[in-house]
Amino acid sequence: MTTLRIGNASGFYGDRFAAMREMLTGGELDVLTGDYLAELTMLILGRDRLKDPAAGYARTFLRQLEECLGLAHERGVRIVANAGGLNPAGLADAVRQLADRLGNPVRVAHVEGDDLKACHPDSLAAHAYLGGFGIAACLREGADVVVTGRVTDAALVTGPAAAHFGWGTREYDRLAGAVVAGHVLECGTQATGGNYAFFNERAGDLLHPGFPLAEIHEDGTCVITKHPGTGGFVDIGTVTAQLLYETAGARYAGPDVTARLDTIRLTQDGPDRVRIEGVRGEAPPPTLKVGLNRLGGFRNEVAFVLTGLDIEAKAALVREQMEAAFEESKSRPGEVRWDLVRTDRPDAPTEETASALLRLVVRDSDERLVGRALSGAAVELALAGYPGFHVLAPPGKGAPYGVFEDGYVHHGAVDHVAVLHDGRRVPVPPAHDTLVLENLPSPELPEPLPGGPSRRAPLGLVAGARSGDKGGDANVGVWVRTDEAWRWLAHELTADRFRELLPESRDLPVTRHVLPNLRALNFVVGGILGAGVAAQHRFDPQAKALGEWLRSRHLDIPEALL
Repeated sequence: MTTLRIGNASGFYGDRFAAMREMLTGGELDVLTGDYLAELTMLILGRDRLKDPAAGYARTFLRQLEECLGLAHERGVRIVANAGGLNPAGLADAVRQLADRLGNPVRVAHVEGDDLKACHPDSLAAHAYLGGFGIAACLREGADVVVTGRVTDAALVTGPAAAHFGWGTREYDRLAGAVVAGHVLECGTQATGGNYAFFNERAGDLLHPGFPLAEIHEDGTCVITKHPGTGGFVDIGTVTAQLLYETAGARYAGPDVTARLDTIRLTQDGPDRVRIEGVRGEAPPPTLKVGLNRLGGFRNEVAFVLTGLDIEAKAALVREQMEAAFEESKSRPGEVRWDLVRTDRPDAPTEETASALLRLVVRDSDERLVGRALSGAAVELALAGYPGFHVLAPPGKGAPYGVFEDGYVHHGAVDHVAVLHDGRRVPVPPAHDTLVLENLPSPELPEPLPGGPSRRAPLGLVAGARSGDKGGDANVGVWVRTDEAWRWLAHELTADRFRELLPESRDLPVTRHVLPNLRALNFVVGGILGAGVAAQHRFDPQAKALGEWLRSRHLDIPEALL
């Protein structure tokens, strides 16, 4: 059968608005996908729906379709997006109304069944992660546009591939190949040079990176590429980085299949073309992941600017004064966190570079304790505090924050349904076979490099990294580009060494996963993000730069690698 060309035009809610048009006009496509959902997005959409029950979906998608629906229909490109969020039926109706107004005779279908809020009434949003066979059912029945709620990001690719090639639910190797392709595409331009550790080698190509596409074959193999003449670049490094993003060990579980990341083979197949083959698949686990979002309370923060001499003493004074004010007013928030960020330097040429920041973050279930109580105590120090007192911005009202938790339900507990363009409802049966997810034995490590001279240098001179969030955990994928560097990295960067390099992780569980086929290590740091991104537990709440911090740390590196 013919190759299926699937493109991506969105990696998150708020991504480049023009991407849909760029992908439709830039070259040949069969299917155009868009990933609009993340843990934080579900919380945002949940709050939107509290104000308006008809809301709950990504409105940007509708605005993009207003410009591009006719173009997609003319070119025979089907559109598949998870922009339905908490209300896929509402979005499908809105797309039909838009199509009628534009005079475009498109068939619109949607997928539902992920919403489990009735089982979790205290949550703002509760959704199972569905697979791709609901999407496949819609496409097989002729849908031009398919919108979904919470499906796995890779399902946006596995669904169209299964529909096009006629794959069954037990064709695990083929499905796993499509999952891997979907994982590479799901974050848009992260596959074409965006957020890439070695960006400086190709910085001139990154002014406006093109979005990626996958040429998928009937056997599940694919080539990752982009439209000709677009910015960015696709090479083994950019694909490796994205394969490590927000994953963990060798078994990458999903509702349709567990993909074996330790079987992936990457080869450069020409300029801006990377072939992915060899991917093996296994039956999916017996349960589906469920994402639970709820309001955790209220938070506020203030950043005190400390300039010049005696930074530590100034920080101590303001802490004592604020704590005394809380005590006197009987209004101490339930959680109070102080962080001194030493951005100052001695004998600085500017006031800004002579200044450090003392961040105070407070949380409580009572909005009053993080609002007026905090702002009043901070503002009253303006003439009574340390010399040079000022803040980056006065604290405002307390803002609500969210908490993300995950759970699991059996496949049969979810009513996965494809709602076709003509209103027919097609049940999507649960997985026939399942396999309990277990970690694989650690693979054999390569022979270490022979002894020789070394030099103290940043890890990033040798290794790339990409990091991200999964609930309250973070993952940091680290890879190298030569066999010699792998022989060093595999032995040098243990979990204990990782903790030494990133002291914030010293008291947290750190799990190391080894992927020799990618010359990569994947570290999972448990609990470093607290209750998830919406809780804003740390300076970088999604751990996006955790990998770059690791790359900046110095250790002894063999001179032969430098």
